[in-house]
Amino acid sequence: MKQIIKITRAFLTRRSHQVVMIVLTWVVTSVQGQSVQTYAERLGWKENDRVIIFHVDDVGMSYESNQGAVQALEKNLATSMSVMMPCPWVPGIVSEIKQHPGWDAGLHLTHTSEWTTYRWSPLSGIKATPGLVDTEGALWNNVPDVVAHASADEIEMEIRAQLSRARRMGFAPTHLDTHMGTLWSTPEYLERYSKIGIEEHIPILLPAGHNTLLLEQIHSGPLQGLKKLTAGDAQAPDNSFFLKAIQKAGEKLWQGGLAVADDLYISSYDWEFPPGVEPTDENLRKFKRDKYKELLQSTKPGITVILLHCSDAKDTFKNISDSGHTRRADLLAMTDLGLKSFCEKEGFILTTWREMQQRRDEISK
Repeated sequence: MKQIIKITRAFLTRRSHQVVMIVLTWVVTSVQGQSVQTYAERLGWKENDRVIIFHVDDVGMSYESNQGAVQALEKNLATSMSVMMPCPWVPGIVSEIKQHPGWDAGLHLTHTSEWTTYRWSPLSGIKATPGLVDTEGALWNNVPDVVAHASADEIEMEIRAQLSRARRMGFAPTHLDTHMGTLWSTPEYLERYSKIGIEEHIPILLPAGHNTLLLEQIHSGPLQGLKKLTAGDAQAPDNSFFLKAIQKAGEKLWQGGLAVADDLYISSYDWEFPPGVEPTDENLRKFKRDKYKELLQSTKPGITVILLHCSDAKDTFKNISDSGHTRRADLLAMTDLGLKSFCEKEGFILTTWREMQQRRDEISK
């Protein structure tokens, strides 16, 4: 089976009201007349099954983020979350995870600290990884500065430090993903991310299927500004070096014993609440509930990971970020019985990274 694979990188900048996210994506299309088996099928779901992970990012960042994640998972619509180990509210969420051993909780591997007055530093230590820190001794507040200053060795050291802290606390993560897309930003970072996932037998967020939604985000809206992912071969117009590398990335993870997702949606954070509408809880709930229904209807068969940011953001959250409304709206949507009923009626299958990896392990027996 021949496959045509394209790899792109997009920078989306947000500081205070923006986030820097570097998105690595590759789109797989089949030879005419042939079909590509999804990773969902390889894991035992049916050909047309639309399997969804509603994934809560940024847990451990603040008290409000913890409360949002807890409430979302308790309602059983959000199925997964990931924890930012360098952040100050980690002990609180780890305590909750221990009280709910069935929860799907991974590590939101953190190599940036994006807010203005609310910062955190690397767990590996400033002396051990000086390339990871800025003049305040905190992690850089954007991904391009990480790329400009941090070696792959420093990136790996920090990944291992965050995993070590989790395990020391009695927290065994079900998966790994990357805060602000840092680990997708260079081939060297991506290689360390993948290597650790395989070595530790922990699945990583690196969608390698049809990537229909991810492609749509890159070609419209905030991801229009595409930049090539290059490392020493900036003149290669087709990114041929990376085409070959990424073509093998998903299969390498699979052959390494890890579950793999088919698609990823990253842009719910940037859905703009209608101007002139009062951001009451009811209005926020309806806005995001309807947007998620629309998004779900656009998903293709396979495993789709939908990133969201549930925070029980009250008035004090504005001292961290002005993103409180969108984060609270995510929480209200994930606790909305109407959205849950919609998923059941339309036949969407909710899963977790834990279940995906269990299915993958069964195949390997």
